[in-house]
Amino acid sequence: MSSQIPVWFITAASSGFGKTIALEALSRGHHVIASARSTSRISDLASAGATTLALDVTAPLSTIAEVAKSAASVHGYITHLVNAAGYILVGAVEETSPEEDLATFQTNVFGVLNVSKAFLPYLRASSGHRTITNFGSIGSWRGGAAYALYAGTKWAVSGISESMRAELAPFGIVVTVVEPGYFRTGFLNQGAQTSSAKRLECYDETVVGATRKALEKTDNNQPGDVKKGSKVIVDILTMQGQAEGREVPLRIPLGNDAKEVIGGKCRETLGLLEEWDSIVTTTDLE
Repeated sequence: MSSQIPVWFITAASSGFGKTIALEALSRGHHVIASARSTSRISDLASAGATTLALDVTAPLSTIAEVAKSAASVHGYITHLVNAAGYILVGAVEETSPEEDLATFQTNVFGVLNVSKAFLPYLRASSGHRTITNFGSIGSWRGGAAYALYAGTKWAVSGISESMRAELAPFGIVVTVVEPGYFRTGFLNQGAQTSSAKRLECYDETVVGATRKALEKTDNNQPGDVKKGSKVIVDILTMQGQAEGREVPLRIPLGNDAKEVIGGKCRETLGLLEEWDSIVTTTDLE
């Protein structure tokens, strides 16, 4: 592995995993270029030694490309791109508007795509160990009432990440998707999550209403420690510490709850395949 100092570009570095990954990388003597919609929101990272740039991941690709050009010029190369921007839209499918649906995909999916497109020329031009890290979720594996749009975006990100991994392997760029369980990141705080403007009373006493209440109770009671999670992520991406001697995997299921959810979904899927095997395998041409 190259001895050059890693250079990180991180989106949504004002809070959550984006911020704590930035701080963890800085603590290791790495170069960090942190971004947020406003640099005033990441002034603390600037004080900690990061370079800060303004970036709205929903901006046109041409605008994001200019930010990528500026970022690459800071140290002359980029080794780690972290797409951490994303939010949850809470509401039943019947309640969310087309505009709310599109906005969720613009940030959670097209933000990932366009930032990756903008930075890939610089990642390909760099040498040594390079990674692109996208954020999925346990929602990448199990959808649920009241967060269909969020789950849909995270399933999309996981599928995109798996495809990008195959596309970029010939260039020595490793793509992975972090699929965390519940961590205390502020993700569910009022103002961080978004609820549909429309709310239908008929859903209040259903699983949709129950999920809304459960999310409120979960806020600030999540079991995951975001600092510990970020340390694990940086270890894995740099193949150091706990991950020394291992390759960066396609998926990073983060947290005990993530392990349980993903393991359960895998077991359910294997059971489904076995249960329906004699029927669903009768469709080939004779």
